[in-house]
Amino acid sequence: MEGKEEDVRLGANKFSERQPIGTAAQSQDDKDYTEPPPAPLFEPSELTSWSFYRAGIAEFVATFLFLYISVLTVMGVLKDKTKCTTVGIQGIAWAFGGMIFALVYCTAGISGGHINPAVTFGLFLGRKLSLTRAIFYMVMQCLGAICGAGVVKGFMGKTRYGALGGGANSVNHGYTKGDGLGAEIVGTFVLVYTVFSATDAKRSARDSHVPILAPLPIGFAVFLVHLATIPITGTGINPARSLGAAIIFNKDKGWDDHWIFWVGPFIGAALAALYHVVVIRAIPFKSK
Repeated sequence: MEGKEEDVRLGANKFSERQPIGTAAQSQDDKDYTEPPPAPLFEPSELTSWSFYRAGIAEFVATFLFLYISVLTVMGVLKDKTKCTTVGIQGIAWAFGGMIFALVYCTAGISGGHINPAVTFGLFLGRKLSLTRAIFYMVMQCLGAICGAGVVKGFMGKTRYGALGGGANSVNHGYTKGDGLGAEIVGTFVLVYTVFSATDAKRSARDSHVPILAPLPIGFAVFLVHLATIPITGTGINPARSLGAAIIFNKDKGWDDHWIFWVGPFIGAALAALYHVVVIRAIPFKSK
């Protein structure tokens, strides 16, 4: 029996796989957690792997469902002039946050549950995935968002959908473009910072006595950011969400400030990745 156990141990070490994002494992050194190794910049072997394409399909479906539920909720609120019989801004925020919670939970084991090019970009900068996978994810996310918004337009009808703004993001009256850009940067920083923290191996080891479901704080972060920034920009913090709504709406209102909803989230994601690498990962941890 001892010989068989030794063979199993050696085999496991010989054919070890890269650890999924956010998993903690016991190691043999002075740390009781293991950081996943940095992803290579290019990984051509991914292109021949079914899991690579399965992950892209999961991102497409998740972003499709995200846009369908969230934009349809926005349409339901806007069509009522008094807003008294609708879920209101709080309901919109819950729709966005709740869908992220559910979809990240469903897809985390397949693709990592990004559902957002800004999240993908931040994790790429944090060396959590390769450039090949990051580009593929972003393309599939944008395609899913376009399809999701398109289905909403089909349900609402072209005239009503256009009259209600199509759920497209724009800087609202009373705010400048700088206000909108700042809101998108800070809002995306909150989201991507939460993603890094909720999936950090060090946190999992340190707080192993406190069971936590990673999608929960991520979804809650999306909810809170929407509460704060819906009055400013309608809340983008997700370039795919903004692009899908803008393409299907396809009017000047959706395109005039569209650059803000790419530049802002990407800057916010980059700052969150930098903060994670320089500050969070630089802090050593050893449990007692």
